[in-house]
This record gives sequence, C-alpha cells and structure tokens, in this order.
Amino acid sequence: MAFEDILGYVIIALVAGFLLGWLFVKAQITAIEQRYKADLERWKAESAAEIRKDSVNRSRSTLKGKIAEQMAPLLPSFGYLPADARFIGSPVDYIIFDGLTSVADEKGSSIRIVFMDVKHGSATLSRTQRIIKKAVEEKAVEWQTLHLKDDQ
Repeated sequence: MAFEDILGYVIIALVAGFLLGWLFVKAQITAIEQRYKADLERWKAESAAEIRKDSVNRSRSTLKGKIAEQMAPLLPSFGYLPADARFIGSPVDYIIFDGLTSVADEKGSSIRIVFMDVKHGSATLSRTQRIIKKAVEEKAVEWQTLHLKDDQ
C-alpha cells in the first residue's frame, strides 16, 4: 500500500472521528439543555405557588396595618379621646389635638398637638416620618393664617 493511500485513510478516519465526536458532544449538550429546561420549568411551577402565597401574606399584612391605623383610636392603648384625633394617613397617620373636646365644651383652655403614626408588627418609621419626628422634637413648628380676599 502506498503512503498516499494510508494518508487518505488516516484523513478519512480523522474526519469521521471528528464528525462522530461532534455529534456525540452535540447530543450531550442537547440532553443537558433539556434536563435544565425541565428543572427550570419544575422550579417555576413550585415557586409560583410560594410567590403567590408570599404575595397574599404581604397583602394581608398591609391590609391589617391599614385596618389597625383606622381602628387605633378605638383601642384602649390609644391614650387619647378619639374625638380629638384626626386621621390624615400620610405622611403621618394622625394629628391629635389633645384636649380639643374639653375646649369645645368650654371646660378647658389649652390643647397639646401630637403627631402619631400607627405601626403594625415590626414596621418602623419611614425616612420621611423620621425627619418629621425630628422637626417636631426640635420644635421646628409654626402657625400661619392665610387671609383670602373676595376678589381672589
């Protein structure tokens, strides 16, 4: 057999080996992709229920907080007459004019103004609420009266 014939067979064998190797690797990659796609779809199906449950729990917690905010004046721990409280909701929940009922009934002559935010569970003040609290504590509060004219 001539050297050229052997070289031809070797080249054919190399090409055939390369082709078979490429087909084998491609089949392995396809199998891996399918396995991971199946795992991903299973994870999505399993997680969707957990995500929905978490969403419902968060919604429920928010709703409980909103109810607690509205019902706070009726609770014994509120500490003020409900008639003296004004719900504003944002940025704080209540402004309480402590003693207003007595003043209106002409039994008192002074009030104390209290800013109150109602929190449920482990909730904390927002950044804005912390800044408002600091302003109140530093007595950065004032009174203004705006007089409107009839032609305005």
